[in-house]
Amino acid sequence: MANVLIIDDDPSICKMLCDLVQRMGHRTGSAQTLNAGLNEVQSHPYDVVFLDVHMPDGNGLDILPRIREASFPPEVIIMTGFGDPNGAEVAIRNGAWDYLQKPISPRNTLLPLRRVLQYRENLKKASKPPVALKLEGIVGRSPKMAQCLDLLAQAANSEANTLVTGETGTGKELFALAIHENSSRASKSFVVVDCAALPETLVESMLFGHEKGAFTGAEMSREGLIQQAHGGTLFLDEVGELPLSVQKTFLRVLQEHRFRPLGSRTEMHSNFRLVAATNRNLEEMVESGAFRKDLLFRLRAFTMELPPLRDHIEDVRDLTLHYIARFCERYGTETKGFSPDFFQTLVAYHWPGNIRELVNALEQALAAASREPILFPKHLPVNIRVEIARASTHRDPLSLQSSPGPSPPFQPLPLFKEHLEKARKQYLEDLMAITDGNMEEAMKISGISRSTLYDYLKKYDIPTFHPAGA
Repeated sequence: MANVLIIDDDPSICKMLCDLVQRMGHRTGSAQTLNAGLNEVQSHPYDVVFLDVHMPDGNGLDILPRIREASFPPEVIIMTGFGDPNGAEVAIRNGAWDYLQKPISPRNTLLPLRRVLQYRENLKKASKPPVALKLEGIVGRSPKMAQCLDLLAQAANSEANTLVTGETGTGKELFALAIHENSSRASKSFVVVDCAALPETLVESMLFGHEKGAFTGAEMSREGLIQQAHGGTLFLDEVGELPLSVQKTFLRVLQEHRFRPLGSRTEMHSNFRLVAATNRNLEEMVESGAFRKDLLFRLRAFTMELPPLRDHIEDVRDLTLHYIARFCERYGTETKGFSPDFFQTLVAYHWPGNIRELVNALEQALAAASREPILFPKHLPVNIRVEIARASTHRDPLSLQSSPGPSPPFQPLPLFKEHLEKARKQYLEDLMAITDGNMEEAMKISGISRSTLYDYLKKYDIPTFHPAGA
């Protein structure tokens, strides 16, 4: 028996769908506003949600991501009386099961409902116990990162060609490597091909290899990158830069997993799994004739789109703790502390270079701080501090052109005791994060005795690390 929620401000549609679902033997609930519907999803487990787009308190598509981020995410079927191709694309990209146009009837609703319930039932039967993913360098607990990790796990359990897209600096190569490391091919090679750095005259030689004497300067036979990936994963980074002259040849390699080294009379076989990445819009390149449509179809059997850092800015703190700890270990320096406004500055910046820019900024900040124990905003690169300063003044001609709005309402301070408790818990979480839960290191940094530290960690339910043999 499944649980189905209908979010629609039309009582007649709510009644029709509730009657339909109940006759199928399932439980129903309904809500006439988006807020009420969202509260219902967040407080009760539902298998399916019928969601209207135009509601009294907003657009249903706006809360679709929040519904999909619930503790027990349901499948969502969108309903709308105003068919919109852009709205349909937004719905599907945000995880909607289907997009139905009103007027809806029991007849055109029954099939998608049966299919989604069948899918949920099969999902329960096929569910496996959770396995810890190897995520070297991938940090973040935000809902958007959780979605990416779910896709990573799916890709790792598949042999399908995978295309990882996203802006420069979002971590595409890290995700590609994680797909390999969590797959059945982890014990074999992960071969990286930087398509942007391949000289066009040598592309085929580097990919397919060549025999001695195949061309001027080929003084010895050389194995190609495709053959090196046999049994493992071939990663084509910046695949949008692959020359058109090679795309047709590579398409056949993807189809047959066979190729002929330059100068050879015989074909070779390579059992590789392909993962590709790009920061370019390959569909636009297809339209302009710069990329083959048939190759694009082959590349994106499975697609992952990594979000820019500005869209999951809540992960900045975890990223900072992770990379500062790594840099301190690499350079043999004492672990650093952070002033509160250090994190405020990081969160206020828009990070056009994404995680890569953040990592570089943190490394520069560590170098600027030298032996100082605390990192302050002044240790960050000047360009970041300048942009934050410019944005903080309404007189800046490069900032918003509108006049300042009304001042925000006064926010009362919390009770001192509540503030102290929150600050203490945050300090302990940061302490455990930068020491990887090592109690000896944590006591050394904090100056807190072992018994007191254990009491605090137990009180705030913060996990600890116990060395082997302890």
